[in-house]
Amino acid sequence: MPGLTELLRERASAHPDRIAYIAGDTEISYGEFDRRVDQVASALAAAGVERGDRVAVLDKNSLEYAEQLFGAARVGAVQVPVNYRLAPDEVAYIVNNAEATVFVVGPEFVPVLDAIADKLEHTTHTVVIGGSDRYEDYAAWIEGAPTAPQKYEADTADVFVQLYSSGTTGRPKGVMLTHDNFFAALTVTNDVWDIEESSVLMVAMPMYHVAGNVLTVSSVYNGLTSVIAREPDPTLIAKGIERHRVTHIFLVPVLLQFMQLIPEVGEADMSSLELLLYGASPISEDVLRGAMRMLPNTQFMQVYGLTEVTGAITMLPAEDHDPDGPNTHRLRSAGLPNANTKIKILDPATQEEVPVGQVGEIVCQTPQNMKGYWGLPDATEAALSADNWFRTGDVGYLDEDGYVYMHDRVKDMIISGGENIYPAEIENALMSHPDITDCAVIGVPSEKWGETPKALVVVSSDISEQDIIDYCRERLAHFKCPSSVERRDEIPRNPTGKILKRELRDPYWEDKDRAVH
Repeated sequence: MPGLTELLRERASAHPDRIAYIAGDTEISYGEFDRRVDQVASALAAAGVERGDRVAVLDKNSLEYAEQLFGAARVGAVQVPVNYRLAPDEVAYIVNNAEATVFVVGPEFVPVLDAIADKLEHTTHTVVIGGSDRYEDYAAWIEGAPTAPQKYEADTADVFVQLYSSGTTGRPKGVMLTHDNFFAALTVTNDVWDIEESSVLMVAMPMYHVAGNVLTVSSVYNGLTSVIAREPDPTLIAKGIERHRVTHIFLVPVLLQFMQLIPEVGEADMSSLELLLYGASPISEDVLRGAMRMLPNTQFMQVYGLTEVTGAITMLPAEDHDPDGPNTHRLRSAGLPNANTKIKILDPATQEEVPVGQVGEIVCQTPQNMKGYWGLPDATEAALSADNWFRTGDVGYLDEDGYVYMHDRVKDMIISGGENIYPAEIENALMSHPDITDCAVIGVPSEKWGETPKALVVVSSDISEQDIIDYCRERLAHFKCPSSVERRDEIPRNPTGKILKRELRDPYWEDKDRAVH
């Protein structure tokens, strides 16, 4: 198998006039996109970028983002996408940690660049898409470079992209994903997504997120057309599906929830949508049922994965999405492992495999497993064994049919009086209450038990704290139930919908000598 940029070259040669990407009112063919990638590669080489160097990008989804991804790889360099929701100092940390020599910045983020320009330790070349008074214009930089094809050919074991983990439990780590990782992940699009050359994919997730990044590459892998959504806006997504007759999309549950609440979304014709994949955070049964009513002709598939495993490693197939069928319990699962993936459940303390049905840490062996964490050999060794078993840090179990059920993150587990309590189990019970619209459960200090569960809830009525606790006690063992409840206007989440547990916990532990969590 050639590298991904060589595969792009093959697509451009075979179908030069086929549309590769659509962004807003701009369309670009495979032939033109390949030419642009050559120019990007030449501009990077002229800026001194060599094999193994990092090229950072801070932008919302764009054609420039995609051409930088492939252009960096065409000279053996590695793109480093930066989360545009981060604070300036957090952006500077990632650019410096990656030792990025070139930094490409979108027009909205010039103020961020201004704030950190003097703090960038390795960056020798900074360009701004659209240009500015202080920085070089991206278009002029690229168009001034020669279009001669680069001679470098990737080893498929080379790192293709370096994505940074969300950092909800500490400093983000650079996850190195190779060409081979992408090829392994993208075989699934052929095997189970029913993708054809006539399919139209929408890249609705941010390209700094593993889902957005993999889907951007899948356009080239499958030789089809992708619609790039500038940002994950529910109305723009719905209108884009209607305008371009999108057939395949991946969305996080929070977007599916918002789409059901916006009248303009309900007015859009989304009948072209054949497959909707969802994942990256838990989904309530009400949200899923509502989404299926909103899109009655669309197949739904849930996926579970992580940045470190190049996206999804399990899939809950469409046939298991029958809310009124005999296997409704499977809607609470993350599905079955992909064909290229083995999953085991280990006791977090002993690292021994546990019996079917018993909760433990999920570990996986798959060619999608990352090469490692950038500059962190100890963290890599702790997460990835010599025989390629990756410790996900997620807690769950396998049932007798091989379906994976998620409980929580290992680090989110509450230990109360020696009992292990998984917040997700309590959150699932809370979300079944008709007056609770969102919630999070965290461990808070307890003189008697060390820590106890606290429920933070968004409610639509004046239900009392005790009523909520009693509701949980009807459904869970008493030791698992919240010892206290607090109303909130909203639950903080990262862009993929994951609850920011650390942000919620820290205020309760800041005056303690030792934080249990």
